[in-house]
Amino acid sequence: MSILKILLIGLCLSPLAIHAQRLIKLYPRSIPNSKETSLGNVPESPSAGMIRRVVTPTLQLFLPKKDKASGAAVVICPGGGYSVIVYKGEGIMTAKDFVEKGVAAFVLQYRLPNDSFQVNKTIAPLQDAQQAIKLVRDSASVWGIDSKKVGIMGFSAGGHLASTEATHYRQALIDNQSHTNLRPDFQILVYPVISMQDNLTHVDSRRKLLGTEPLSGVVDLYSNELQVDEGTPPAYITQAADDKVVDVDNSIVYFEKLRHVGIPVEMHIYQKGNHGFVFRHPGWMSPLFEWMELNGWIKK
Repeated sequence: MSILKILLIGLCLSPLAIHAQRLIKLYPRSIPNSKETSLGNVPESPSAGMIRRVVTPTLQLFLPKKDKASGAAVVICPGGGYSVIVYKGEGIMTAKDFVEKGVAAFVLQYRLPNDSFQVNKTIAPLQDAQQAIKLVRDSASVWGIDSKKVGIMGFSAGGHLASTEATHYRQALIDNQSHTNLRPDFQILVYPVISMQDNLTHVDSRRKLLGTEPLSGVVDLYSNELQVDEGTPPAYITQAADDKVVDVDNSIVYFEKLRHVGIPVEMHIYQKGNHGFVFRHPGWMSPLFEWMELNGWIKK
């Protein structure tokens, strides 16, 4: 039985409802790298639109109408310093904008690193990102998606997760007996944490993901500017120059690494806006959609 059929049965959904927005469990069976716990997912509050603990990772689907669909899809990883997930503002609101452009959007509620119910907290978010790409690709024909137009997007620490998936896709950390391609076709990074190096990282994000005293080899492994190679997917990067939370050099260094390896990359740096500028620049996605048009992922 396919993963999609299992999900549909588990949610008591009819295939006729396939275009409805809904929430599905990321893993149809057991969650890898997890310890037994009685805890559950905890939202901060309905009004805040944030989640502070994730035990059961999920994907929320936003599918465009058939007459608008471009075939492109994006997995969205909201930020929050690996401490919370800014689920509504960076996830749901962004997904709705993508749907208007004919792009299927999947908001990922990934596991926040936590030693109490994860065997290895450092790899848990990446496992969820890999599983999200796999799930979207495996179900592409059902959801009207082109399996060669599946990208990943991340904000802040979610940008670190997205760029980690874009540079660590070769080693599957999940069950992938079908050998589904885990490489995103493109990456979209918004005020991203890229590096774990002392002089560049967002300290709280590194501490949550890698612990208080990570080994130098682990720091290098999750410094994604050091992991760029010829197979890294094309990238769109955007940030504000006056970002006081995540140093804009994260974006600049990653841009330079991609450019020197020959990876197609576009970067937009706003003069002002600070961290979270997307909440203050309503038109920030316009150049992103132009970039997607330029590369043939959506039509004009």
